[in-house]
Amino acid sequence: MPTLPRLSWRLVGAAALAVALPFAATACGGGGSGDKLVIGTKFDQPGLGLKNPDGTMSGFDVDVAKYVAKELGYPEDKIEWKESPSSQRENLIQNGQVKYIVATYSITDSRKEKVDFAGPYLVTGQSLLVRADNSDITGAESLQNNKKLCSVSGSTPAQRIKDKYPGVQLQQYDTYSACVEALKNGAIDAVTTDEVILAGYAAQSPGAFKIVGQPFSEERYGIGLKKGDKELCTKITDAVKKMEADGSWKAAFDKNLGPAGITAPAPPALDGC
Repeated sequence: MPTLPRLSWRLVGAAALAVALPFAATACGGGGSGDKLVIGTKFDQPGLGLKNPDGTMSGFDVDVAKYVAKELGYPEDKIEWKESPSSQRENLIQNGQVKYIVATYSITDSRKEKVDFAGPYLVTGQSLLVRADNSDITGAESLQNNKKLCSVSGSTPAQRIKDKYPGVQLQQYDTYSACVEALKNGAIDAVTTDEVILAGYAAQSPGAFKIVGQPFSEERYGIGLKKGDKELCTKITDAVKKMEADGSWKAAFDKNLGPAGITAPAPPALDGC
């Protein structure tokens, strides 16, 4: 077999290294030049995670995610947003498609078996959205008379309805925006999810909807990340603590959810990683 001169071997080695380096840089995600930080959020939740017609992102979850990214060393132009429907969040994290998810992601024991959470960064509760002219739905118990209720597949609110209110006709869609559209055209009687999410939709269509009854759960929103990544979890926790302490947390809440008539609560105490 013919032997390549020493210089040729060096050239081959350099070419192989040049091919390998871009892949290494992409996988590292260490905040270096050219790297992108992929963050998961919702694209259809006004006031929380919304992709606007011009392609920009807005909402409280988005602002929390951006603040954390900045503390990790990623300016806004280094963020790549990944839509994260409720039913896909664990898979997106486990498969490495996102670094972390900020997407109205309730911390539950079953989810903690698959992913880790930093947080909670917000505490809310499950509620009901109905059309403004509705008078016979006043809370969760009034849904038992074969009312058609919509929630999202894979969500905590949908599971709670199945477990606690079996007399309800539960319709499960992929997104809350699809539920709200079905409510608007009369295909369903009510939408259920967390109060802050419903408030965003109500504010988006003034006079069309109203929230009824008292919240009937406590939802603790966390930032989801790969299980076992304690270093990242600690960094995210420290970033959220800083956001709460310097006033940015309340400012983000007031900007995004204040127009829906919700007063900013005291920031929740964060659990350790």
